[in-house]
Amino acid sequence: MRQVILDTETTGLDPGQGHRIIEIGCVELRNRRRTDRVFQHYVNPERDIEAGAFNVHGISLQDLAGKPRFADIVQGLLDFVRDAEVIIHNAAFDVEFINAELKLLGPEWGQFADHCTVLDSLVLARQRHPGQKNSLDALCARYFVDNSGRDVHGALRDAQLLADVYLAMTGGQAALLLEGVESTATATAARVARSTQPGRRLRVISPSAEELAAHQHRLADIERLSGGRCIWLRDGDGE
Repeated sequence: MRQVILDTETTGLDPGQGHRIIEIGCVELRNRRRTDRVFQHYVNPERDIEAGAFNVHGISLQDLAGKPRFADIVQGLLDFVRDAEVIIHNAAFDVEFINAELKLLGPEWGQFADHCTVLDSLVLARQRHPGQKNSLDALCARYFVDNSGRDVHGALRDAQLLADVYLAMTGGQAALLLEGVESTATATAARVARSTQPGRRLRVISPSAEELAAHQHRLADIERLSGGRCIWLRDGDGE
């Protein structure tokens, strides 16, 4: 399963008023694990940046001098997301901007949804946490994702944070604790209890080296996503 987490920064809020993308950042997930593959570019919008937008991302027109235009990076972007599930927080905003950029390039580029599928993580968060704040910062706090240093927004940095939030929200240790659902460990314990009736012998199967390595990798993921609260790494110290 291949997924891409995507975020953009822009010159303003409305592509209908001629606002453009100035940064796009993507990170790749394969089988719910972050890979080393990223796609990130600053983009020269060939227009001014509104003061309100600058206050959010801190990117000035001077910073973008000499950067490629969207036309120069579009093929790389579409190749990166092709046939993936693309996860975006408040997807309508980013997709509208990408579609506006594609439209400027000509009808042969189609729309973003012609190249991938889109999942809105904001809609997902609202379903899981109705009536609560579901901004990226709020979700980072809820799922113990370290967003220290996020004084301003950045597309690649925010995509990396959203990747950690999405993984926690859809299957990490924090999600299990906060949602109050029965964990796999609880279900396993119930099965073991039923299997240990008097007179029954349990068959012991030792894990392979590959399985042990995968287990340690998973514990490391839980430790990171839970902010250092993975109890299976505490060696019985009571924490």
